[in-house]
Amino acid sequence: MSVKAFKLVSAVEREMLMGDKNYINIECIECCGKNLYIGTNDCFIYHFLLDEKISTAGKTTFAATKQLHKYLGLKKPVSELKAASALTRLLVLCDNTITLVNMMNLEPVPTGARIKGAVTFALNENPVSGDPFCVEVCIISVKRRTIQMFMVFEDRVQIVKEVFTPEQPCAVAVDGYYLCLALTTQYIILNYNTGVSQDLFPYCSDEKRPIVKRIGRQEFLLAGPGGLGMFATVDGISQRAPVHWSENVIGAALCFPYVVALDDEFITVHSMLDQQQKQTLPFKEGHILQDFEGKVIVATNKGVYILVPLPLEKQIQDLLASHRVEEALVLAKGARRNIPKEKFQVMYKRILQQAGFIQFAQLQFLEAKELFR
Repeated sequence: MSVKAFKLVSAVEREMLMGDKNYINIECIECCGKNLYIGTNDCFIYHFLLDEKISTAGKTTFAATKQLHKYLGLKKPVSELKAASALTRLLVLCDNTITLVNMMNLEPVPTGARIKGAVTFALNENPVSGDPFCVEVCIISVKRRTIQMFMVFEDRVQIVKEVFTPEQPCAVAVDGYYLCLALTTQYIILNYNTGVSQDLFPYCSDEKRPIVKRIGRQEFLLAGPGGLGMFATVDGISQRAPVHWSENVIGAALCFPYVVALDDEFITVHSMLDQQQKQTLPFKEGHILQDFEGKVIVATNKGVYILVPLPLEKQIQDLLASHRVEEALVLAKGARRNIPKEKFQVMYKRILQQAGFIQFAQLQFLEAKELFR
């Protein structure tokens, strides 16, 4: 049974990006606060300011204002963008080179600092250096079976470590000293400081696109065999039951308490609390799904959309209205980490009371008594 957890709202229309130039495609996106960056197949970066508006009826809309666009001077697509807001830098991967550009004017840093030979890269969101004016970057190197760790400062980069992997890596996420890697035939956890690695489970990267996503401290979400979304800690264990995705998932994102997945036809929403599928949104030709500071963004080749979550209280009330008491209570308990303690206690008491009356009306007196108590 479905829950309305998200609404899909358009953020950047195709005309704003490409006008009548049909050959332009969106390759990658990055969002940092109100700043939205788009990298295209014709080597341009576009910078938009996103303004969120909520009407008196509670309807959310986004107005995107184009700030500027910048040509990087190559005939190659911009394949990845990552913002390092503490440094006011945007890390841009194009033609196997990561360039540092200013977040506001998109100009390359004057020193010309760059990282060459990168296939893909990830930022360490749980850094180990303790330096607030530095970001830690892990790259999959063009060198066979090689991972490199860099420290990136405002105007320079410094290699910290080079690690060799048992097979060719194709995707990476970082947490502290731990790398979660998709290799050719399996996922592993690798501590780049000690060199100790742990096998997670087999996976064939030739058949499907691997997904490796850090979802919290020392925890990752992976696309497992049989269409399963698997959770794994840095110790190589799973503390949550898997979610059942379709076989051809392209991307995944987290917006607690939901895991959102994209395939070639739909966006699906699963609860991390009971693993049930809660919502399905038709979405054709999507190829990017990412979350940025709690904002979930999806994109086709031509447009950008935002998944706006409905307030958890509204979702809980909808479940109670459908007499889905168990689901409402599970969601209410899960909402504890998103709501201030005093407000949560008042809300939770009211929900228990409502749930009690629903059970009472269904003649489930013992259950109702427990809830009233």
